[in-house]
Amino acid sequence: MEGKNIHPGFLILGTIIVQMGLGTIYTWSLFNQPLVNKFNWELSSVAITFSITSFALAFATLFAGKLQEKWGIRKLIALSGFILGLGLILSSQVSSLLMLYLLAGVIVGFADGTAYITSLSNLIKWFPKRKGLISGVSVSAYGLGSLIFKYINTTLINTVGISQTFFYWGIIVMIMVVGGSLLLREAIIVETPINAENKRDYTVKEMLATKEVYFLFVMFFTACMSGLYLISIVKDIGVQLANLNVAAAANAVAMIAIFNTVGRLILGSLSDKVSRLKVIASTFFITAIAVLTLSFVQLNYGIFFICVAAIAFCFGGNITVFPAIVGDFFGLKNHSKNYGIVYQGFGLGALAGSFIAAFLGGFKPTFIVIGTLCVLSLIIAIFIKPPNHSKRENELEDISKAKLV
Repeated sequence: MEGKNIHPGFLILGTIIVQMGLGTIYTWSLFNQPLVNKFNWELSSVAITFSITSFALAFATLFAGKLQEKWGIRKLIALSGFILGLGLILSSQVSSLLMLYLLAGVIVGFADGTAYITSLSNLIKWFPKRKGLISGVSVSAYGLGSLIFKYINTTLINTVGISQTFFYWGIIVMIMVVGGSLLLREAIIVETPINAENKRDYTVKEMLATKEVYFLFVMFFTACMSGLYLISIVKDIGVQLANLNVAAAANAVAMIAIFNTVGRLILGSLSDKVSRLKVIASTFFITAIAVLTLSFVQLNYGIFFICVAAIAFCFGGNITVFPAIVGDFFGLKNHSKNYGIVYQGFGLGALAGSFIAAFLGGFKPTFIVIGTLCVLSLIIAIFIKPPNHSKRENELEDISKAKLV
């Protein structure tokens, strides 16, 4: 088999290169004002583009597993990288919001999500005993791509202008993702038999028949909403609630990127050594304290940055540990498709915070809602257990016997 002759280091390196290229889409905030300046569009209208990208990204994960089965991991990642790069290159020619939404939103988001979840799941399948660490390495590379390209895209915008920046950005990303795909190999998964630990591989249909997947969805939705809402308004919180000047509040943006990445590495690795659910429970406990502090405590520079760092650290850890938990609960054979279902919590979480804030009218009530959901998710994390595989198998066996009779 082709996968037997590849060194594990090349698999990891290829995935890191791919994920770094994919993570560059999180530099979108750099493009909002320059696009407004060039086309005289409304800032809010331009900013919607990234919401469309996020939704398309999450939506793509529902189909990525089936596409991987059809085309294989290398061909799918290479094609996704080509389409992602092409979408950015063509964005350099847009002159209307509709075309921006279609190219930089729908096409870029769908290609990014397809490559993201399949490359992540494939690497986890190669290292089943180190799911947390490997997931941490992969999603940290995604965050690192965003951090590095904040400087690259800022330099490009200032030197060649906004439209040409799209062109060069697309070329670079296409080379990274397509090039990284050449180092990937399809993981070979032998279907897990029912064993002493009652573990097996669930299909999507079987997974959706369990109550555990819905509990995991609620937890993941809460984790994503807490982190994504903070990322979207952290600078404004610093100015309005902590009375910081704009320059000081802007430092929180860099702090989020740093602690987000650190959380992915540390909590991902830790989850291989202790219970992943205990790690998740701890992150919900810390996040609840942090968001409620932002709601009820008189903020100063120190308290504000401690809360921001804590939320970012926990968000990064959750994004890392949840793919491993889905593998623990439902097996690795159908991981891309199964995690794709749970991952829809990311897309909904991306919007929920903004909608709640608009409905309730501010940061503080929104943080109270998030804090309440974190407490609920903490309780779920304490009591949830993997599906009772033996019971499920017995039920299926009884149904089969009944049909025979």
